[in-house]
Amino acid sequence: MKELGNGNEFPGISLGITESEYLELQRTVNKQVQFNGWFTKDSVRQSLLALGGWLEKGQLENWLAPYSWNERPKRVGIIMAGNIPLVGFHDLLCVVLSGNTAVCKMSSDDKTLLPALVKALYHFLPGLKERIVLSEGKIGEIDAVIATGSNNSHLYFEQYFGKYPHIFRKNRTSVAILNGSESEAELTELGTDIFSYFGLGCRNVSHLLLPEGYDFTHFFQGIFPHSDVINHFKYGNNYDYNKAVYLMNQLPLLDNNFVLLRETEDLHSPLAMVHYHFYKNDDDIRSYLKQHEEALQVVVGKEYTPFGKAQSPGLSDYADGIDTMSWLNTLT
Repeated sequence: MKELGNGNEFPGISLGITESEYLELQRTVNKQVQFNGWFTKDSVRQSLLALGGWLEKGQLENWLAPYSWNERPKRVGIIMAGNIPLVGFHDLLCVVLSGNTAVCKMSSDDKTLLPALVKALYHFLPGLKERIVLSEGKIGEIDAVIATGSNNSHLYFEQYFGKYPHIFRKNRTSVAILNGSESEAELTELGTDIFSYFGLGCRNVSHLLLPEGYDFTHFFQGIFPHSDVINHFKYGNNYDYNKAVYLMNQLPLLDNNFVLLRETEDLHSPLAMVHYHFYKNDDDIRSYLKQHEEALQVVVGKEYTPFGKAQSPGLSDYADGIDTMSWLNTLT
């Protein structure tokens, strides 16, 4: 995964697969954009690098140390989202490493990358063929379920899977708290938190908390290295559409020609737009975070998750703050 993520040529048989198998994986990575216009080569490589970084022996051992292996394996359904490449990989890892069988319902937006990687995994651990089931259709027989989707999907999950032990995830997003002392380098890193995967992930920053009187000049200078995002046709179309809608409605916007900023306390922002509002003191910040805690995935800032790290979770950084491994250990 790291070699693919770095875009390297075949490094040799030490990788554990043949050159033809590696080249086939490369082709799968490169053609993702044909299936999903958001899955550019760079986005897929970013995901592969991040996830491949988890698969180090020491990291895995430290992560798994507090947990136990399920002696009575269950069939755990995983209904995967498709907003960013391989977004369901962590759930698959949790289910397999807890001793259970993963029954994966893949998103139609991300249905070829995971099967290609799992096929390569079987070279090293052929026994996992019995414990990983990948499907684009009905999920089949299960004992428990992990489902990730929109708030509307949550109603569907409750209706069809509420009778099983479950983890249901709804829409979440992330915020950044600035105090005005951020360096240009830190703001550039914040741009990574905003624009990685074109802002489609729940760990992407979509709202800024700013001190009163904040000077946006420094912010726009800091995020400028990410201006190429506007050249992606789907992102550019969203930018143009949202700009037109807000201008026609005579709503004020800040615009630097590749992202729109709108002042509002609304947490979730449309694609190619970032919301912001001003705070007076720390109490304002705490109040806003408390008010939206059920809809927040990451808080970025000097005293929170470091700038540039929102899309770099560790193995123990569970989605929605729910310890998936502990939950799996409770299945009997």
